Amino acid sequence: MPLNTSAPVSSQLDPVWPAPAARSSRPDWSAYATAYDLLSEHNPAYQAILRDFEAFLATIDVPRVIYDVGGGSGNYTRIAAEACPDSEICLVEPDPGMIRLAQAKLARHRHVRYDPRPLEQIEAQGSADLIVCVHALYAMPDPGQRLDDLRRLLRPGGLLYLVDLGRLMNVTDWRSYLFAHLRREHGLLGALRIFWQGREIARQNQAILKAQKAGVYWTHSADEMAEAVRAAGFEVLRQQTVYRDYSDLLVCRARP
Repeated sequence: MPLNTSAPVSSQLDPVWPAPAARSSRPDWSAYATAYDLLSEHNPAYQAILRDFEAFLATIDVPRVIYDVGGGSGNYTRIAAEACPDSEICLVEPDPGMIRLAQAKLARHRHVRYDPRPLEQIEAQGSADLIVCVHALYAMPDPGQRLDDLRRLLRPGGLLYLVDLGRLMNVTDWRSYLFAHLRREHGLLGALRIFWQGREIARQNQAILKAQKAGVYWTHSADEMAEAVRAAGFEVLRQQTVYRDYSDLLVCRARP
């Protein structure tokens, strides 16, 4: 099936990148990892992105080499590993807590390897047929340069499946949304139990919001996101807002 080649017209806005001096304030991603999968499993907005990625893989030729950059606990790597058992897959994740969780989750998939280095230290130039990068770019230093690194890793014509958190993380809004869903699905006591087990998520989401407001993490509009990926050498094949309009999803092709 061909990809949707329609894309919004760029606003020609120059993205505002985070200030290097502010980067000392960051969430504790290893602490986040302890509860990440628990609430993600119960978050319909997150599950919708997982389903979209699985459907996307069914529309393309099987990639020979796949990178999951900022792959966290390995949820997207697992989908790729199950859909593409003959592909070489690399999960790139610098946080030790996240990568330990991913290794345990993906232990049976022998065609997955792990790289704990940050994106800018990955040398494999032009080797990837597909890169997945979900809710990671905004938290990386110099997102514009990291987009250049993603382009560097892809072969010409290779595909990028990119989802990025662009708007301020309204923790109260997310808490209300998730609690209402959990209460419908599990009742009041069940919702309270899951919220208690996942309480670390709320703390770390507050830290993400603080970093966004301080200019440590990149916030952007949909048009700014599209302009940034085009400037890095990508053609936008599909774009939409996801994650309750907090995030932007783009399917891109690396230009020669």
